[in-house]
Amino acid sequence: MPDPRRLRDSTQIVLPSAALSGLRDDIQDRFVVTIFEDEGRCRIIGSPVEIKHVGRFLARHGVAVA
Repeated sequence: MPDPRRLRDSTQIVLPSAALSGLRDDIQDRFVVTIFEDEGRCRIIGSPVEIKHVGRFLARHGVAVA
């Protein structure tokens, strides 16, 4: 049985809302993901493949993804 934490890590990126400043629309236009914003945090949720692509996109734009 897969570890739920590992699955969650491969299907979402959690960042402070400010980290997506100016990038949110680009992310939603380029990738098949959903962005939820709550209490100063954004969760980008998508398939493992899309999350990898979003992570690379964010890294190219100077956003650190752990």
